[in-house]
Amino acid sequence: MSDDDNFAAAYREHYWAVSRYVARRLDGRMSDVEEVVAEVFTVAWRRRTDLPDSPLPWLYGVARNCLANAVRGQGRRRRLVDRLGNDDTAHGRHIEAGPDAESPGAWVHDALDRLSPADQEVLRLTAWEELDTDEVAVALGCGRRAASMRLHRARRRLRAEIDRLGPTTAAALKENGHG
Repeated sequence: MSDDDNFAAAYREHYWAVSRYVARRLDGRMSDVEEVVAEVFTVAWRRRTDLPDSPLPWLYGVARNCLANAVRGQGRRRRLVDRLGNDDTAHGRHIEAGPDAESPGAWVHDALDRLSPADQEVLRLTAWEELDTDEVAVALGCGRRAASMRLHRARRRLRAEIDRLGPTTAAALKENGHG
């Protein structure tokens, strides 16, 4: 098969997986998701001679880089808006979520949010994207042993954050057989 055929097959087979990967990291903001996914496959097209036989972990690695670029761009735009004084907080408007707003399992996301972006990513690659250690290594651009160690440490840090959330959450986890 030619490089063009390999790219076309990778696009057909993995477009939705890459879209879900990006959407989960951008909280489903569809216009941003579409833009990042388009950039992922633009990079993949330019580098189609580099596509491995199993391209999904490689595409996730490209997506990580594209997401980082998008987040940096959003930060620049946010700082510009802040300087211009056009955001809601600058005008004293702040919306608080009500007591019933917490979704089930939100504590897991709270604990995950307390971790470093690198820890969050390795945990998401294994939990959300269901990658094994070898595939995580490809997505992160590191060796298998390094990926395994990063995953082990991230899991340990997540456990510590869950424990820090308080006795109520820890007790509930143990009651449900997770502790």
